[in-house]
Amino acid sequence: MSGNVSAANSRFPKSKRLLKHADFRRVYENGRRQFTGNMTVFFLRRQGDAEGARVGLTVGKVLGGAVDRNRIKRRMREAVRLSPRCGSAVDIVFNPRKSVLGMPFQELVSEVARGLRLAEQRARVAEVK
Repeated sequence: MSGNVSAANSRFPKSKRLLKHADFRRVYENGRRQFTGNMTVFFLRRQGDAEGARVGLTVGKVLGGAVDRNRIKRRMREAVRLSPRCGSAVDIVFNPRKSVLGMPFQELVSEVARGLRLAEQRARVAEVK
């Protein structure tokens, strides 16, 4: 039973995820993008007194069948969960490439962490301008 409790505590809470289609559209239409080796990171600074980053994933059908897409999503979700959180009020959408499926997990975690850092830094710079 204690295994379930620790798993529940380490989950990625809904308050830290992008869930609505309108939120994804707003990031795509009004935000900026940053390319990393194996993914594209879209980001947009949120206005108001919102705290912390919210993260979303998009995995299109071009990346393969349902089994491959779901595996990519599981790996990406876990990589985001293990990455250090940024404190800025920014919405981030990861759009991975198919290469994410076969890359070593530690590389994926470091690339996701890099994407989160870049999105936070660039969103802060865009706000100042």
